[in-house]
Amino acid sequence: MAPQHDAIVVGAGFGGMGAAIELRRLGFENLLILEREDDLGGTWHVNRYPGLAVDIPSSTYSYSFEPNPHWSRLFAPGEELKRYAEHVARKYDLRRFMRFGTVVTGATWKDDHWEVVTDGETFTARYLVTATGFLSMPKTPDIEGIESFRGQVVHTAAWEPADLTGKRVAIIGTGATAVQLIPELAKTASALTVYQRTPIWVSPKPDYPIPPAVRKLFARLPFVQRAVRWLGSSVLELMMISGVVHYKQLRVANRVAEWWCRRHLHRQVRDPELRRKLTPDYSFGCKRPTFSNDYLRTFTRPHVHLDTATIERIDATGVVTADGRTDIDVLVLATGFNLWDTNFPAFEVVGRDGRDLGAWWRQNRFQAYEGVTVPGFPNYLSLNSPYSYSGLSYFTTIECQMKHIRRLFTAMRSRGASIFEITQRANDEFLGRMRTRVAQNSVFSLGQCATAHSYYFNQHGEATLLRPTSTISAHRAASRFPVEHYSFSPVLAATPA
Repeated sequence: MAPQHDAIVVGAGFGGMGAAIELRRLGFENLLILEREDDLGGTWHVNRYPGLAVDIPSSTYSYSFEPNPHWSRLFAPGEELKRYAEHVARKYDLRRFMRFGTVVTGATWKDDHWEVVTDGETFTARYLVTATGFLSMPKTPDIEGIESFRGQVVHTAAWEPADLTGKRVAIIGTGATAVQLIPELAKTASALTVYQRTPIWVSPKPDYPIPPAVRKLFARLPFVQRAVRWLGSSVLELMMISGVVHYKQLRVANRVAEWWCRRHLHRQVRDPELRRKLTPDYSFGCKRPTFSNDYLRTFTRPHVHLDTATIERIDATGVVTADGRTDIDVLVLATGFNLWDTNFPAFEVVGRDGRDLGAWWRQNRFQAYEGVTVPGFPNYLSLNSPYSYSGLSYFTTIECQMKHIRRLFTAMRSRGASIFEITQRANDEFLGRMRTRVAQNSVFSLGQCATAHSYYFNQHGEATLLRPTSTISAHRAASRFPVEHYSFSPVLAATPA
């Protein structure tokens, strides 16, 4: 029997919508987009904490083929990203393919199609696309006694509006989310204690309102906005990417970025001891840096306390560290997401001959050809994969993968085939190139990253999240990869060599 759908896309964030747009351009209209949340938008639907905003310039954070001239600020607030996602779904007629509140529990390759099991139904499709996001599985810290705390506990990925006026608040974590949230908490809490394991590199944030006249200009003359996008992307590429993935050749760019952040810290924090606690001891780029004009300054307020002691336990009324205890009313967890244990993949994916993707990755290194396909998994596109993240903007990754999909499916159709699979040889060669570049050029191998505690590194100590090439190289590879690296078949294919 023919499968029910041409393709099933898991995830209705920007990655899933980009894949659906490309599949529709290729002529596929029988699509199904499954989303566990109650609406589209992914990160920008789930996250609603105070201070939420895109942490790179808005001009670079959108599809290049669907620019948004209406951003209100250079760093758009979260609700504008949500509205942009709704606009994209409406313009490209994607909502009719979406089913919300549907949790995918597993997917299995069955001879020539995929069988996808949800919490209430089973679907079949010729192709399976997983776009579940890198940061979609919230991590709760394994701290003794946390379940005994009698006050309110809230994770930033499940924010519940609450009046914190006069409350004693503690927050665990100082990553990019916490950088946005901590200044907001400090505005209302009577006392705020920030528990920091690892400080973060923070750069000044040129966050200004975009005047209405400029927005009108962007709408009337799109090439002007494209020029601004190109300029912003180039600056980010030089400071945030080149100095990381090309650390060996452009160490000076890394040093300049580090110096810039240190100067920013020195301007905002005059107390040398506090400044020491807030200064990272790892190389710039080992952990994702961020922008903020008020995060560092917040620690100079009299009711805000930075605690760098190890948390020993949490009891009914507070947090106990090696240096003492602090009574609190509200505990905020800005502890990030579990990428390497539960998010690669986000549910069980079983390919040819019963190969379990999660187990295979953990036993044979995390890998995916061009960050998209995996040997042993025919007709499967994994958009949130090892070596897939390119550039600082997620949209760089999305659009590279859209190009890859177009080239792959065009080649498959020209051969009269309906099944594709990346060959083991091509996958191994790609993995070898990526590992060599990481080892020989990147800050992850040549810099000081031991103390970064970065989600870039998996449980084996390998930095396999970011693609260690320039964004230009990533786009070129997506458009020019040898189609001979794939095997194609109209029927059940043998395992490729």
